Amino acid sequence: MRPSLQILSEELTTRIVDEAKRVLAEVGMEIRGPEMRRRLLDHGLPLDHSGQRVRFPRDVVDQAIADAPSSFVLYDRAGNPHADIGGDRVHFVPGSSGLKVLDHRTGETRLANSTDFVEYVRLGDGLANIPYLATAFSTNADIEAQVSDAWRLYMTLTNSNKPVVSGAFTEHGVPRMVEMMQLFRHDRADLIARPMSIFTITATGNFRYSEDSCQNLIDCVEAGVAVEIVPVTLMGLIAPVTTVGATVFHTVDVLAGITMAQVIRPGAPVLFGGAPATFHMKIASSPMSAIEALQLDAAYVAVGKSLGLPTQSYMALSDGPILDAQAGAETFGSALIAALAGVNSVSGPGMLDFLLVFSLPKLVFDDEMCGQALRFVREVQPLDDLPIDGLIQHLMADQHLIMAEHTTRHWPEELYLPSPVVDRDNREAWTKQGAKDAYRRAIDEVDRRLGAYHQLETDPAIDAELRRIIRSGLIDQTTLPDIPVAPEPVLVSGPGTAGRRHNRRRERIGGGGDAGGEP
Repeated sequence: MRPSLQILSEELTTRIVDEAKRVLAEVGMEIRGPEMRRRLLDHGLPLDHSGQRVRFPRDVVDQAIADAPSSFVLYDRAGNPHADIGGDRVHFVPGSSGLKVLDHRTGETRLANSTDFVEYVRLGDGLANIPYLATAFSTNADIEAQVSDAWRLYMTLTNSNKPVVSGAFTEHGVPRMVEMMQLFRHDRADLIARPMSIFTITATGNFRYSEDSCQNLIDCVEAGVAVEIVPVTLMGLIAPVTTVGATVFHTVDVLAGITMAQVIRPGAPVLFGGAPATFHMKIASSPMSAIEALQLDAAYVAVGKSLGLPTQSYMALSDGPILDAQAGAETFGSALIAALAGVNSVSGPGMLDFLLVFSLPKLVFDDEMCGQALRFVREVQPLDDLPIDGLIQHLMADQHLIMAEHTTRHWPEELYLPSPVVDRDNREAWTKQGAKDAYRRAIDEVDRRLGAYHQLETDPAIDAELRRIIRSGLIDQTTLPDIPVAPEPVLVSGPGTAGRRHNRRRERIGGGGDAGGEP
């Protein structure tokens, strides 16, 4: 049995879905993208009495749910299967939409730049519990806004072999990014057959889809890029303050996006996603780690699973400004809820301050929290321990089980051993090692991992074409930002690592090998 979380009864889930379909059919959605609106009307969807909103008949929504796949596979840059998105399979991914970084070298919170971003990618490439990456934060003033999305994708593609969650910043940003990803496949059909990215489509709120979201959705689906439909459901401000009411609002927004995707191309992979928060009635903030927001996460994920759809959420993050006790509690608590709920793609690790600030030390700390959450939800089953008589006899004979054949066979898989970021020693040993708190230990781990990173090789012709594609979108800027070359990997040492060189073999395009940082 896999440990799980059940937050809605089957009967209540059915009522929520039924109410959402009724709202879609009677109230409809404001579709601000002219091309999307035209395609929906051509498909037979009617307008409301005002002529302003598109209604989504129940049979059209039902057909879209039936057409949407229950799972899909993400492939890495080299074209190998990497992550199976569906069922109760959980994947933790760095959060997105940050503008700033908490500089672990100076302690300063500042606007991020390209050097920060490439260090993040190199660090994330080696984290075992972060199976794919995200274009996590903006690089701000060092690149023109209209190509900043493509620039972040470039730095990801040339420094990590992992798939990536991304998205376009402008109405027509997707084609450029698709052209870049296609360079790592034989052709467009191969990119569709072996997708390497998930793009985020944001539902605007107030039962509305913006021009940008509509056009990005069309471009992604036509190019075969998987999409996650992510409403920002703000409980108490633009959605009901109650869990059931907010889940209905949320479901309306997501089902509209799923329906539009299937109208464009039946069978298009799409995730039932979201980024809910509550509205703080005293200070007017919007915490995503509020316990009610986490309950809404679990509720809408249950709805998505009831419909047989892969799911996404923003969890395993903190609204706090620094990596402290609050950040640790919010991150692990929400990561565990996400794992128990079986969320397929969990965006959040590395994020602080309401998704505005990214922290490399927090990313390595979160990798540990996610690893423990994943360990907790592994299937519980007998392992040579029923009946128990043999183990009792061994204990009575030796007064311990540490050398028992059962222990030596099973402990490597059964006991999760964290990295030095998590201190599991006594106070005396902790003091001898410098009495470092969790943040200081995380900083050390960041430096160790960055020092062990092995530069991913990219075919020079592909690299040149990637840069040409980005430069073609520049208006006033004449050069692309400089990216620091990764130093040669060094011999790393530390608890559990002394004497081992953590290099991974180089990978060339099409070679199918691993690349980047250490495991």
